[in-house]
Amino acid sequence: MEASIELRGLRKRYGRTVAVDGLSFTVAPGQVTGFVGPNGAGKSTTMRMILGLDAPDEGTALVNGRPYRTLRAPLRQVGALLDAGALHPGRRARDHLLWMAHYSGIPRRRVDEVLDEVGLSSVARRRTGGFSLGMRQRLGIAGALLGDPPVLMFDEPINGLDIEGIQWIRGLLRRLAAEGRAVLVSSHLMSELQDSADHLVVIGRGRLVADTSVRELLATASGDRVRLRTPHRSEAMTVLANAGATVAVIGADELTVTGPTAERIAALLTEAGLGFTELTPHRASLEEAYMELTRESVEYSAGDRVADAGEPS
Repeated sequence: MEASIELRGLRKRYGRTVAVDGLSFTVAPGQVTGFVGPNGAGKSTTMRMILGLDAPDEGTALVNGRPYRTLRAPLRQVGALLDAGALHPGRRARDHLLWMAHYSGIPRRRVDEVLDEVGLSSVARRRTGGFSLGMRQRLGIAGALLGDPPVLMFDEPINGLDIEGIQWIRGLLRRLAAEGRAVLVSSHLMSELQDSADHLVVIGRGRLVADTSVRELLATASGDRVRLRTPHRSEAMTVLANAGATVAVIGADELTVTGPTAERIAALLTEAGLGFTELTPHRASLEEAYMELTRESVEYSAGDRVADAGEPS
């Protein structure tokens, strides 16, 4: 069975708020798909509709070609972590997973396997009420892996993890995709997705903004810009702007320049008597590319006065 998530014209409204508006995309097997967008973009609502927790007003959400509610033994087909806090605080970690396994007809030995895989074997008999956020995240990931499913969904899985944990989850995501699984990861940390994601789905205000490979997005964002490092930042900006270049500040002595070639920039600065220490093609980060894509889709930004920020995300 080929692993996949497929959305077709998905729409969801809460009162007068349109949370998801005609969303269509596919999460393919064998790759990690990053699912990103500003706060309020509709990411969590979309993931809840995929899992049948919310019903769409229009459109369909399919897992392995079928709606989630029609799947037989769903934990064996899709594993998900949406809320690491959804645990009974008085229940021991191993008992939590044993209950899930029993409900889904999964062998008990699998519980110990996933506890070991996420690094929680030593605390398996501790009550989850005493777990840190990072430990709860690991337990939630163990639950997602329990049925060895071909489809996996994680909502902000890096929250609460330390440096070792971040490196671990990065490697886990890549390994799961390499095994042919379809992996959907929602995250606000673009630097982490740049290191782990193959594909990116960007939404804003409930609508699709981009559906592209990370490599293509970075190449497009980098464009024909040149990175310039000079101790004469202000003077260089004036000279280059007068020559018709578009100039942006990216650091105390760093600029990006769009328009003239690196050779032309060097000639202009030399003619003006302005030295420079770096003049190279600019390689955009995933965060830069994301910010450019979503600039018009940000619902709440610094300085806004928000009376009620409680709309679905």
